Amino acid sequence: MGRTIRTKEYAIFIERMIKARHEAGLRQVDVAKKMKRPQSYISRVESGEYRLDILEVKKFAQLYGKSVEHFLK
Repeated sequence: MGRTIRTKEYAIFIERMIKARHEAGLRQVDVAKKMKRPQSYISRVESGEYRLDILEVKKFAQLYGKSVEHFLK
């Protein structure tokens, strides 16, 4: 098994991302359609397989009606 990109801090970040999606009442497929990405992209993000850059975090924050800072507390 390869090294993980998830630190404890990144795991908390991902938990906040998933919670924000649920609070927005969106499924992974809904987010994927709005972002014009495949559902597998959202799945990879939420599993920690794909690590986001700050511009991607901004897109998720806007979609979920949250500030970028919400995910970085």
